[in-house]
Amino acid sequence: MIKFVGAGPGDPELITVKGMKALQEAEVVLYTGSLVPRELLDWCQEGTIIENSADMNYEDIFAFIKKYAEKRFVRLHTGDSSIYSTTAKQIAFLKEKNIAFEIIPGVTAAFGAAASAAIEYTIPGVSQTLIISRVEGRTPNPESLEQLLSNKHSSFAFYLSITLIKKLKETAYKLGYNEETPCWVVEKATWADEKVYKGNIANIEAKVAHIKGVALIMFGEFLDQTPSQESHLYANKYKQESQRKTKSL
Repeated sequence: MIKFVGAGPGDPELITVKGMKALQEAEVVLYTGSLVPRELLDWCQEGTIIENSADMNYEDIFAFIKKYAEKRFVRLHTGDSSIYSTTAKQIAFLKEKNIAFEIIPGVTAAFGAAASAAIEYTIPGVSQTLIISRVEGRTPNPESLEQLLSNKHSSFAFYLSITLIKKLKETAYKLGYNEETPCWVVEKATWADEKVYKGNIANIEAKVAHIKGVALIMFGEFLDQTPSQESHLYANKYKQESQRKTKSL
């Protein structure tokens, strides 16, 4: 059995209980290099075969999986394995070889960053849609940045794009975004050395020019965290209406 485990965004305590138990029971662990905190491997029992996939290509990974497929095997990915993890190609290989697998989800960086910055992505009357994407650079994106940013009432979380923040700014201006539109960056979200940079589309580039590693960009009016209408869930008038309807039934 191969278990794909989401390691979380950085803080080793953000792995799920199920993921932790999988590591405790594992005989073999293949983990994603510097993106996974080494402290997570402390859950492994003595004698566990632990290998770093950082210098492996797909063929190396497939060969390693095939070699140990009969053991209790954990493939430890950063964040959640459904987002920017290359899991799909690995699962296709397992299906082709009839190797059993299970997927244990994890906390992705967008949610770790939101917790660090103390924000909500869905603000009544401002945004009810979260778009997770990346700014196109060397890696193609089937959706152009113009298409993405045309959804002006959405909340944006851009992965793997910190060196392309100038392109984000220029495209936003082209589409008529105000220079005061909030834009924040969370560097190494939930890690011990994380940093949160708050600014707007005009000044954020200068604030984060030094960052070359792992960072998430959050962009949109939702960052002001100011609703333009009341929530139906907790507002008094909606609760009173709901109570009246309940009594009339």
